Amino acid sequence: MSSSKVIQIPFVDLGADFTKNESEYLEVFKKIGRSGQYILGENVIDFEKNIGLLLKTKHVISVGNGSDAIVFVLKALGIGPGDEVITAPNSFIASAWSIVSVGAVPVFCDIDESLNLNPVELSKHITKRTKAILAVHLAGVPSKIDVIENICKQNKIYLIEDCAQSIGSLYKSRSTGTFGIAGAFSLHPLKNLGGLGDGGFITTDNAELANSLSLLRNHGLSNRDSAETWGYNSRLDELQAAFLNIRLQNFHKNKKRVQDIASYFMQNLTSEIETPKIDSDMDVFWHRFILFTKSRDYIREELMNKGVDTRIHYPIPIHLQNCSKNLGYTLGDFPKTERQSYESFSLPLYAHLSDLQVEYIVQCLNTIVKKAL
Repeated sequence: MSSSKVIQIPFVDLGADFTKNESEYLEVFKKIGRSGQYILGENVIDFEKNIGLLLKTKHVISVGNGSDAIVFVLKALGIGPGDEVITAPNSFIASAWSIVSVGAVPVFCDIDESLNLNPVELSKHITKRTKAILAVHLAGVPSKIDVIENICKQNKIYLIEDCAQSIGSLYKSRSTGTFGIAGAFSLHPLKNLGGLGDGGFITTDNAELANSLSLLRNHGLSNRDSAETWGYNSRLDELQAAFLNIRLQNFHKNKKRVQDIASYFMQNLTSEIETPKIDSDMDVFWHRFILFTKSRDYIREELMNKGVDTRIHYPIPIHLQNCSKNLGYTLGDFPKTERQSYESFSLPLYAHLSDLQVEYIVQCLNTIVKKAL
């Protein structure tokens, strides 16, 4: 394939994704509009059932967004002021602010080659005030969650999974979000299962916790007039649930396509650039395809000149954000996380990329890397 012709490849293309299901979206929009049932109706019930079957979990509680999913789990478990929750500093800021929002303190631990919490490092961060580990499955790649689960059991603390980026990913044949006391998922439009607006859900096999979460999302109400606890207003609406049920019909097809593209990247990208590291126990539904190189800025600029849009996830680690100054962390505290911030970038990766686009990305990147190095 000749690289003389520039092909424009956006990092994401949500409009193209909408177009595939446009007629179905419009049909359910009209049906729900005519029904007059817009909140906690049959579409939400169906969505929660569908997710339960997909992930093989007993209880699914849909909420307004993925951040609320984490907050509600922490609240329902009684985690608050004076408590500590260990998590990764290389995630989106929501992982940490959700901990802060309940009055607890986020305690950071560095990552391993999977870009997730390093289990070997975890024990040094556990104190008498540690109440939970919030394990993030970054970019769709599962953490070594069974090892983290054992650490939590040994120390009698909760394991909570941040699965905002990992829906559909499996570790040792089990879905992320089914190892801990609960899993928190995002349904933001950019996610692999995303709506046409915000949304989220929580998974758990604990019936008591599920009941508490159902109360929290809906003002603490057990019925229209009786409030059992102080709650919140964070519900997945009927329209989003209906749109998501449509998208679920192509979930496995989309996962397979994304996996095929990621495999092509790994097999054909030059060895002079570092590709993601996964092991045979992982069945990854890639949310991001993150590469490492010391020539990142040059390579990204040259790719953009060729029409290929890329992103950095995340250029400022959470422990170095202005909002984290009171936590006392400094540059150098988490070397692997900091390396990710200044050496990594993400390629476009979504199900409706064509073979031609995928080949073009690889050809452009290999040519640019050869010049850069």
